[in-house]
Amino acid sequence: MKRFACLYTLFLLMLVLLCAILSSCGKSTKVETLYVYNWGEYISDGSEGSVDTNAEFEKYCREKLGRNVKVNYSTFSSNEDMYAKVSSGSSTYDVIIPSDYMIQRMVGEGLLLPLDLSKIPNYQYISDEFKGENVYYEDDTDAVYSVPYFYGMVGVIYNSKIVKADDEQLGSWDLLWDADYSGDILQFNNSRDAFGTALYRLGYDVNEATPEQWREALELLKTQKDVVQGYVMDEIFNKMKSGSAAVAAYYAGDFLSMYEDNDDLAFFYPREGTNYYVDAMCIPKNSRNADLAMQYINFMCREDIAVANASYTYYASPLTTVRENADYIEAMSEVHEDAMDILYGEEASSTPKQAYLNLSPDRLEMLNDLWEELKVESRIGKGIYVCCGVIVCSLAALVVWQFLKKRRWAKLYD
Repeated sequence: MKRFACLYTLFLLMLVLLCAILSSCGKSTKVETLYVYNWGEYISDGSEGSVDTNAEFEKYCREKLGRNVKVNYSTFSSNEDMYAKVSSGSSTYDVIIPSDYMIQRMVGEGLLLPLDLSKIPNYQYISDEFKGENVYYEDDTDAVYSVPYFYGMVGVIYNSKIVKADDEQLGSWDLLWDADYSGDILQFNNSRDAFGTALYRLGYDVNEATPEQWREALELLKTQKDVVQGYVMDEIFNKMKSGSAAVAAYYAGDFLSMYEDNDDLAFFYPREGTNYYVDAMCIPKNSRNADLAMQYINFMCREDIAVANASYTYYASPLTTVRENADYIEAMSEVHEDAMDILYGEEASSTPKQAYLNLSPDRLEMLNDLWEELKVESRIGKGIYVCCGVIVCSLAALVVWQFLKKRRWAKLYD
């Protein structure tokens, strides 16, 4: 009887084990890693009660696709940094989010894969202004290499407690050169945007400027170095929010983020004109998981996920489902009463604007050389030149003195 009971128990255990094995069939235990490379502070990440959209994608893959996916998410601070990594092949990514002119460059160099839009059905909710012939940064209109993520314009953020309300430079790029705020002004730490501020101020075309006009922009940026506190990118958040800087050129969406923590901050689009940009999701040619990358892009265009990202970053969304979402409109209005106008309304549409296009190889080389010249020549560098000049002159005087001394002694002994 005991033997029968043992056999019965063993049978039940084997049956339970078999059921467990069968129930796990169809569920992948292999972990697939999706490598995503994005700008800093550019996705809803679960902080401050927000939706963790990457975690939601992993959950979606488990529950809907039966795939065990891990999103490896990393960030860059400039298009140029991103391009250097992707083009060198030193790192492999599945989804990257460059800006328009960099997408144009990467398409031209064969660094991106064309997308299969049948695998991205939520593309239908992208506004028509970002499709077809309106996609100014894709050379081949028969293929689609990107799906817009966010877009916007560059403006000037300033601290209203420091900048005088009657300052004549308000509304103009001139404010970034105003000596009244010397040491409190921040400039972009990337070549295209920094030179853009100077070219817009001078009234030149940021894509078709002549070499002489680029040189003029360089000289203007050199004069600005006397009043600039530093060249920054993501660091601007803490500096402007804390009041350790008073004026900066940056993106409209970031102004809204900073304003939430410091309501002394104000914003304007410069009357001379400014940069209009689109950041879009792309798949590098060397992606190891392009199919999953398209699933990720489609997921980011899903209304609830796109609303979560737009509500967190405060950037303008290209998705009609977001713009028309009542909860999103209400949330943005709570951040700033003019938020929707700044992002989508009259204030944005009435300002002259120009997008960056990819520069020719010789222009890119020229820009890099000018940027190096700007960054190398600093106040410390000028001090070194002065010191070197003093030392050389002193040595020369010493040599002359020794020479004259020898001649004098020689005459005494003759």
